[in-house]
Amino acid sequence: MDNTAADTRIGYIRGEFVPLTKASIPVMDRGFLFGDGVYEVTAVIEGRLVDDAAHLARLERSLKEIGIVNPHTASQWTRLEEEIVRRNKLTNGLIYLQVTRGVAERAFKYKDGLVPTVVVFPQFSPVQYNPLTKTGARIITVPDLRWARCDIKSTSLLAQVLAKHAASQAEVSEAWMMRDDVITEGASSTAYIVTQHGDLVTRALSHETLPGITRQTLLRIAQDLKLRIVERPFTRQEVLDAREVFYTSASTIAIPVVEMDGVPVGGTKPGPVFEALYATYMQEVMQLTPVAS
Repeated sequence: MDNTAADTRIGYIRGEFVPLTKASIPVMDRGFLFGDGVYEVTAVIEGRLVDDAAHLARLERSLKEIGIVNPHTASQWTRLEEEIVRRNKLTNGLIYLQVTRGVAERAFKYKDGLVPTVVVFPQFSPVQYNPLTKTGARIITVPDLRWARCDIKSTSLLAQVLAKHAASQAEVSEAWMMRDDVITEGASSTAYIVTQHGDLVTRALSHETLPGITRQTLLRIAQDLKLRIVERPFTRQEVLDAREVFYTSASTIAIPVVEMDGVPVGGTKPGPVFEALYATYMQEVMQLTPVAS
């Protein structure tokens, strides 16, 4: 379904389920004025909420890091997500949860005790049917222009917007961000390589990267598959020399990379490590219980 054509989606906006076409947020909301908020996105595959508990735990952490009291318990968030699935007949797609500090007169300072603004809405997307899983993706590298707390899933996403626009202008699927010659992560994804020695390499968690939920699950699967996991930074040259290259996110699951900055990488086709991880991930997803209609 095209979300922009005849939009009939129902969202949860400031305590009410309403059509998105009639939803509104006050101009003085700090999320609009300052990007003062955080968000999460959970994939829905065949009616199943994927990695939901981990996403809600990360939401709790992000809120705590910027001093917003979580307006809902994990079970209450899950019930909201399930209701969004039901009201929108959402079989495959994404659910976004956004929480801002709330509404107040425009000023950098804020008073404690503001009522957080909560927005929950769906997107329709065939998450698990991405043709790039078969053909591989082309990517570019861009400078990492983000702030110092990339581990917080902030709604302040201007640097990522610019990176994604650069990727769009280059007619590729993703942009990997770099500091000096080192890859940090994708504009909306976690970056991985498989070295010629068979090591699965991705950056360790720190303030420089978002703690990806799909990353968390995939590394657990990799451990179950007895793969050698190395958490460390890697350079652009290491990407060019790698046996396999891929990225993960909630909205794409996992995508192999076959070209970076116009240069072939990863053997120019999806590799066996990627394929094993992706297949196992999807097998686990299909064992989850669908949301009851």
